[in-house]
Amino acid sequence: MGALKKDDSNKPFSSLSYQIFLVTGCWVFLVFTFLEALLLIFKKIFFVYPTGNLLFEIALLVFLFGIESVRNFLGKKGNLTERLLSVVLSLLLTIPVACGICYFLWFQTYVLKVDLIISIVLLSFIAFQTLFAIFTLFTFEK
Repeated sequence: MGALKKDDSNKPFSSLSYQIFLVTGCWVFLVFTFLEALLLIFKKIFFVYPTGNLLFEIALLVFLFGIESVRNFLGKKGNLTERLLSVVLSLLLTIPVACGICYFLWFQTYVLKVDLIISIVLLSFIAFQTLFAIFTLFTFEK
């Protein structure tokens, strides 16, 4: 019976809730990217774009995909390995990702209702990820 003592030094501090939101948010972002790419094709066919705007929006979508991939990777690895720096870097990368999504929400050349819905859903996931990341940071040992 003595071998079954509870040892708190081996207790993990990573957050299951944060990890779930990161994994789910990754899939939501993939759906967002796919739908936004389809919407850009649709808008190109049915609407007239000013010169350069479509290329800018495609480049922004590719940039967002790259930054979100790095942000998600750092968040997952930081949470699982309990590395404070990785989670903090993930939180810092949230700022450009949220700004890019806000561009697709409000400022792109043509904003459709589908754009609004998928952008709001993605921003909600990012908000929950940020909230759980902050809570997770307080559980890590310094």
